[in-house]
Amino acid sequence: MNSQLIDQLWFKLGANGLPYQIPIHPNLVHLTLGLFIIGILFDIAGTLFPLEKPILRFLTLPVIRSGFFDVGWYNLLACTAITFFTVAAGFFEILLANPPTDVKSPWGLGAGSTMLLHGVGGILLLAAIVAMTVWRGLQRYRWRKDATRQVQWSYLLVGIALMGILYVHGTLGAHLGGDFGIHNTAGNLLRQGKNPNVLLK
Repeated sequence: MNSQLIDQLWFKLGANGLPYQIPIHPNLVHLTLGLFIIGILFDIAGTLFPLEKPILRFLTLPVIRSGFFDVGWYNLLACTAITFFTVAAGFFEILLANPPTDVKSPWGLGAGSTMLLHGVGGILLLAAIVAMTVWRGLQRYRWRKDATRQVQWSYLLVGIALMGILYVHGTLGAHLGGDFGIHNTAGNLLRQGKNPNVLLK
């Protein structure tokens, strides 16, 4: 972002290039990931419940199959809601990024290409998570509402595949912070020739 545009902003940017001390996007990302993964894993657990039931009974855990599906559904619902904020915060923070032009990621990409892929990928993943939630809701309330197994095998397979895509997408984000130092307070202070150990205390 050029200095003239930064001067026109009503907020002051800190050492991490943001108007606040801790980047919001990476924290929301962990909520998105955790909620999605827990949602899919609990749906898998509900699907495999007949295999787990003897173990759960042996451990004297009073668990019912529908409880697993409830956890899966509400976690996915929460994931969808939080992911809108995750993507919005990501775009806000990427607009304030001042990436280096002479650094390559371990995947051989420059900062600009990595930001573009991460931004477009974020929108596509948001759309995929919304679609998964609609699909899951239709199974819960329409297609399989009277079935003991609330989710389809195809839904679980797509969910597992989406977890793999989230891993790749998250790695791109890690490259932005780790390799390019985008919104990395210590990295930015080092580039300015300052000692982050003194300034971050």
